[in-house]
Amino acid sequence: MPTYRLTHQHDPEECRIAWAAWKGFDSPLRHQSTFGSCAEGGHTLWWIVEAPDSPAALEQLPPYVAERTRADRVSEVRIP
Repeated sequence: MPTYRLTHQHDPEECRIAWAAWKGFDSPLRHQSTFGSCAEGGHTLWWIVEAPDSPAALEQLPPYVAERTRADRVSEVRIP
């Protein structure tokens, strides 16, 4: 199954909306930890997900979040 890095960005005033979008949204990502920079002022969140394609990867996010998210197919690389 392909792996995608989801990169979501929002403006500082949209933080509450981005968090509220998860309420009632059924997703394997809910109630899980991820990396984010909101507390540091960056207002970006990242997830690593498996999905057959980028639209399916974005479907794991609530629509408000998905509309502001880029899905990049990634693979593990070994650093020499």
